[in-house]
Amino acid sequence: MRFDVDTYREIADSLVRNKSRSLLTGFGVFWGIFMLLFLIGGGQGLRQLITSNFEGFATNTAVVVPMATTKAWKGMKEGRSWDMTYTDIERFRRMIPELETVTPLLSRWGQEAVNGSNTVEANVKGVYADYSKIEEPRMKYGRYINDSDVAQERKVCVIGKRIYTSLFPGGGDPCGSMIKVGPVYYQVVGVDFSAGNMNINGSADEAVVVPLPLVQKIYHFGNDIGLLCVTGKPGIKMSTLEDRMRQIMAREHNFDPSDKNAMLIINTEQMFAIVDNLFTGLNFLIWLVGLGTILAGIIGVSNIMMVTVKERTTEIGIRRAIGATPRDILSQIILESISLTMVAGSFGIVFAVQLLRLLEKIVNARPDAVPVDFQIGFWTAIAAVALLTLLGVVAGLAPAYRAMAIKPVDAMRDE
Repeated sequence: MRFDVDTYREIADSLVRNKSRSLLTGFGVFWGIFMLLFLIGGGQGLRQLITSNFEGFATNTAVVVPMATTKAWKGMKEGRSWDMTYTDIERFRRMIPELETVTPLLSRWGQEAVNGSNTVEANVKGVYADYSKIEEPRMKYGRYINDSDVAQERKVCVIGKRIYTSLFPGGGDPCGSMIKVGPVYYQVVGVDFSAGNMNINGSADEAVVVPLPLVQKIYHFGNDIGLLCVTGKPGIKMSTLEDRMRQIMAREHNFDPSDKNAMLIINTEQMFAIVDNLFTGLNFLIWLVGLGTILAGIIGVSNIMMVTVKERTTEIGIRRAIGATPRDILSQIILESISLTMVAGSFGIVFAVQLLRLLEKIVNARPDAVPVDFQIGFWTAIAAVALLTLLGVVAGLAPAYRAMAIKPVDAMRDE
């Protein structure tokens, strides 16, 4: 193909002469590339917005909860309650080596937390230090509960964001301060600003986390544990361990292993899989709608170029008569098509980026918003430009071959 100043001048003259048609077809390409990129960026931002609710929560976690039996077993009637004990922790660790973390959780709701004249209702959570592997804390001040706190039964606590803002309205580092929660005074050793909305037995914002032995003794839980939280080792799917966990518990606590209602297993792996499947379908829909819109625009470009070639039959015939080669005609028509798609598509890319930037500012302007990125990636934009070039060539092929088929004699006869 010949790429010189005259060729580009002819292309510009052609686009100007057919400016109304060029604008019409260019809008189709503009709208198509805008829709595709805006949906891609919007889908990416929406995914980040939803997954931010799971921030800090292990993806391979299961929570075991004892429930009432729904089947009779070995002479015992249905509807019988049972409780897990600390022995079950060691039993799981010994009999299921695929588990990385096995840790209990004790909770006491509706406790009054007091600091001076400031009061707020709190949820007391008793945990071991390894509970941080289940719900990863995001410490604003201080530290989390450690093994020494648990071993020595220290009266220390980590408070959530809402508890912190209510008890310490003046802000600042509260570590070292004493607060009263229920009947006990605790020293604050940390403030957890976890942003995720997924939690176990209450929001981290409203929790006062203390060493588990304290909760066990203060609130008289005895040897019973309310919940047992487990995580699998890397590469282990928790769904493959559910039956074994249920069989172990059924054997030790005398209920039917097939009675799934007797032991509730909340598997976060399934929740994350639902989100992944949702966005897989959404991405397919985005590409289907976006590419369909672009294809409609490209078909419009090809049709307009066909009309343009027909109207320029005499001009093309004269050029052929004075020495223009078929390659010259081919290059001009295809370059016209590429120019039209590139100009319209470039405006579509810029408009999509700017609108996504505005959407990003609006979403991130919310109080306590988790930063979300609605922008498309650099290579996505490059791929869009390459796609526009390719589609411009495809749109110009049929009109170009029709123009190449015009003979000077036929053009003069039409004139």
